[in-house]
Amino acid sequence: MKINGITDVFFDLDHTLWDFDKNSALTFDKIFKIYGIEISVDDFMLHYHEINLQYWKLYRDAKIDKEVLRIGRLKDSFLACNLHVEDEIIRNLSTDYITYLTDNNYLFDNTVEILEYLNLKYNLHIISNGFEEVQNRKLTESNILHYFKTITNGEDIGVKKPHPQIFHYAFEKANTVANKSIMIGDGYEADILGAINVGMDVIYFDTNNFSIETDVKQIYGLIEIKKYL
Repeated sequence: MKINGITDVFFDLDHTLWDFDKNSALTFDKIFKIYGIEISVDDFMLHYHEINLQYWKLYRDAKIDKEVLRIGRLKDSFLACNLHVEDEIIRNLSTDYITYLTDNNYLFDNTVEILEYLNLKYNLHIISNGFEEVQNRKLTESNILHYFKTITNGEDIGVKKPHPQIFHYAFEKANTVANKSIMIGDGYEADILGAINVGMDVIYFDTNNFSIETDVKQIYGLIEIKKYL
């Protein structure tokens, strides 16, 4: 089952290595207390998870800008919880959320172990659609930045996964080519289909029990990467 000919391994960051949902919940708990917003974080996160994904898809497809994403996902989540929050407070929350998000840096199980294992045999890289200033802090504060030769963010070139341009930009930055590279991520459309369309091999990390009926390699924990690499 081992894949031959791979020299470079590209990872998504959020929901793949960095536990976005857990870290987000802790951040919201903190800032809701600062602003005296009485709401169950668990209830908020049930709505926020799906709403955030919808806004990120719009942002990824260049249908909205960063500001609309940051404000809209909070406003819609409060509305879904039947809670009215003033626009000024939402703007402050959106800023403080980014400020405090990297105070917590929980990683998925076995992240460090698998990076240590892969780092001995491959060049490791990140391709992320996240905000550049935040993604770099996540990598630094979670103490995994040193594993990666290159970091490519969608903001670097103005396009985001699954657009082919971001993958080609990442190859050039990493001094590699598609047929020697593999993409590992949780986003089926952005990470997996995007990578396949430029000729990369892929491993789909299913973090939400979104099983796919294809022959794409699929894992449910990062340690399973050892089966393939």
